[in-house]
Amino acid sequence: MDPTFDSELRDAFLVEAGDLVQRLGDQLIGLEGAPRDSELLNAVFRAFHTVKGGAGFLAVEPMVQLCHHAEDLLNVARNGQLLIDAERMDALLEALDLLNDMLAALAGGQAMAMPPKGLLDRLSPGARAVPAPKPVAAPVAPPPSDGSIDDSEFEALLDSLYGTGGAPGAPAAAPADAGAISDDEFEALLDNLHGKGGSPGAHDAPQASSASDTISDDEFEALLDNLHGKGSAPSGMASAPAPAPASPPTQSSAARHAAPPPENTVRVDTARLDSLVHRAGELVLVRNRLLSLAAKQGDETLALAASELDRVADALQNAVLGMRMQPVGRLFQRFPRIVRDLSRQLGKEVELVQEGEGTDLDRSLVESLADPMVHLIRNALDHGLEMPADRERAGKPRKGKVTLSASQRGERIVISVSDDGRGMNPDVLRRKAVEKGVIDEAQAARLTENECYELIFRPGFSTAATVSDISGRGVGMDVVKTRVAELGGILQVRSKLGRGSTLELAVPLTLAIQRVLMVRVGARLLALPLSNVEEVFEMAPGQQQQLDGRVVASHRGRALALADLAGWVGVNDLPGGHVVVLHIGHLRLGCLVHEVLGREDVMVKPLGPLFEGVPAVAGATVTGDGRLALVMDLAGLADADGQLLPTLRMSA
Repeated sequence: MDPTFDSELRDAFLVEAGDLVQRLGDQLIGLEGAPRDSELLNAVFRAFHTVKGGAGFLAVEPMVQLCHHAEDLLNVARNGQLLIDAERMDALLEALDLLNDMLAALAGGQAMAMPPKGLLDRLSPGARAVPAPKPVAAPVAPPPSDGSIDDSEFEALLDSLYGTGGAPGAPAAAPADAGAISDDEFEALLDNLHGKGGSPGAHDAPQASSASDTISDDEFEALLDNLHGKGSAPSGMASAPAPAPASPPTQSSAARHAAPPPENTVRVDTARLDSLVHRAGELVLVRNRLLSLAAKQGDETLALAASELDRVADALQNAVLGMRMQPVGRLFQRFPRIVRDLSRQLGKEVELVQEGEGTDLDRSLVESLADPMVHLIRNALDHGLEMPADRERAGKPRKGKVTLSASQRGERIVISVSDDGRGMNPDVLRRKAVEKGVIDEAQAARLTENECYELIFRPGFSTAATVSDISGRGVGMDVVKTRVAELGGILQVRSKLGRGSTLELAVPLTLAIQRVLMVRVGARLLALPLSNVEEVFEMAPGQQQQLDGRVVASHRGRALALADLAGWVGVNDLPGGHVVVLHIGHLRLGCLVHEVLGREDVMVKPLGPLFEGVPAVAGATVTGDGRLALVMDLAGLADADGQLLPTLRMSA
């Protein structure tokens, strides 16, 4: 085969195998909870079996051996001779991790080693196999009469290739070299499936054929479709002889074979998708400019045209952003494995409940939220849930529950992690914060209950009595705070002593096109991400006060730190009158501004390498009237200690 065909075949295999392996994690976790579920057993077995077949065609022997041993174990379980217990599931999950590494190595053109012998031994059914109720087998469908083969025949064919059984219609004798066959033998076997040659075992005298010894790209793709029941045999390949039908095929059947339905999906490179989003953002800026001009000119014709453009641009923007969306289930699917492994390590019994997996989220946020969500899950299992014996003494079920949910609220996606564990004690949090030097006793005494919960986001804070590889070093939750703030999100904590806790994070729907609140500070225009804006109010006389050397505003019964944006942008005239309340991570900040201009949809433009690293600046955008506005990176307004900067200070 030519190198181009090999590359295309490898890429097609990586796509299909990647989809199968992606689902395998959830399937294996589900199988551990229901080891007698015949559908799950068959699905997991078929996934390893299919990957093995593709890897065998590509001659990736390490992957073949790994999948072969995994399917051996699963096949014994399918036959009702053993149950997949925790130890065997550990081996299967380890095999899944190694299979992911092998796929990554194959994609990168890297060499891969054979699977460790210890893992292969653990995958062997061995002497521990015990009789188990045999799963109810699904009814076997009659063999098709159009030359195609069904799934059972395909599996038997693959078994024949590796010496584990006989191919359909072939002699029972296995190849002499323990399952390995040459390219010529494999092609002769394919010819046999479509009526071109003798049985697969008759390699000594292959039947002559007028066709070439290789198959084309179209023929191979058609063959794969045929193996999975997606179409008829490829053109140029004769189908196996079939008994004459009792009646002629109907016209609809003939039409179906002649013109298969077109595919409804197409794979698009993410770079092209990002380029389309960028162009849609440019159109939004032009739309804003025309709307501003139409308002100033007072021309009714121009206003109507601008209004029509506004409608079309808005529809295009929503459509393009919808293309970037992925269900949050793509983020959630990695957590059952994490919960399973961590609960075994901690010696706790945990049930993970997932809700709202169909909620759509920007694909860039799916990956960005992975690490923060891992920390929240680990925190719930380690700090939130009690040991099974402690739960029983408290009158709770031995098995704790962790609920992972997602929903859309307006312009935000809200993801929460809840547990039914011990909850948080505000007094303990105060004492620990003082002991670790996070705050002093005077500050601790003024903290409200909700502010005590927010102490867990302070760097260096931990309630763990001992340091382990899971917790106790005072890192983790501060990482969550920083990452969520960088994404323009907010964090909230709710807890009930003895009943459990909920950590809730809210992030904007998308980062591609931002909805901002335009404000003026002096002559500068600043764009504040609207997802972080909590409210806007006017400062009343006497509302400013001094607390711990800082100027704060008394608002809704709480002290609100005020940011010195005027000094930050180099304006001597201190703003007054309007205060924009921002929620940054779990912190609140009031920004004094001269004027609040309104809301706009903008696309953030980078400022170039000369301005990289400037704190609190994410980029710039062009306003509707053609002026330049700085888009704020609000995470840059908080220092490493969680204090908001820059804030107003008392004058000397």
